[in-house]
Amino acid sequence: MNTPLVQPGDTVRLRKKHPCGSYEWTVTRIGADIGLACLSCGRRIMLPRGTFNKRLKMVVKYASVKHAPIKHITANE
Repeated sequence: MNTPLVQPGDTVRLRKKHPCGSYEWTVTRIGADIGLACLSCGRRIMLPRGTFNKRLKMVVKYASVKHAPIKHITANE
């Protein structure tokens, strides 16, 4: 299973829109549950890790360059 690599401080985009109209959230907590804060209205929620993995569309911005995925370039590219 491909588990997304997120850390506190990352900005993520979820598949479903929040009632305030925003798709983007900041990761505030990592554990069995993922803590998120809406970037538009500031609402804080907790999602079970499985639900978060299903709803995650993409990581918009990584908080640190250290854990950002590295694209490997092959000789054919």
